[in-house]
Amino acid sequence: LNKKMKSLKLDLGGLYEYQQNRPPYLMIDAADEVIPGVSARGYKKLSQNDWWFEVHWPGDPNMPGMLQIEALVQLGALTVLTLPGNKGKETLFVSVFSKFKKEVLPGDKFVLETKVTSWKRGLLKGVGVGYTNGTVACEAEMVITLPDILEKYLPSKENLK
Repeated sequence: LNKKMKSLKLDLGGLYEYQQNRPPYLMIDAADEVIPGVSARGYKKLSQNDWWFEVHWPGDPNMPGMLQIEALVQLGALTVLTLPGNKGKETLFVSVFSKFKKEVLPGDKFVLETKVTSWKRGLLKGVGVGYTNGTVACEAEMVITLPDILEKYLPSKENLK
């Protein structure tokens, strides 16, 4: 991993340029710092108007845990989508091990930090932490793939017969 690559700051337009998610499923508002192939830091400002608060849970709204993980995965994917040749490519979430420590509520700024632990053959292994009000809300170990890169390393179907 190249730790000497220039860091990027991505607003909403920059996010649209590098990744395929769009509202209402885009779970990040901005990336304050992306060091391609290394790490990313960003956030989502949560509003009472976010679609999930009305249904999860009525009278006691909070951000569903899997959407917290999705936010970490989306930010983590930016670390490899910003590498040369990967802009706009499809990413797939492969696996996650997560821990939830506190509720993420309307009005919170959900601050996200992700780090790449391995990037090989189209598979990203990484870790992420989500914070609200300076306190850890969730943690995740995740695996994400860029299928068009991974496919180059998989055996062909003809070779499996």
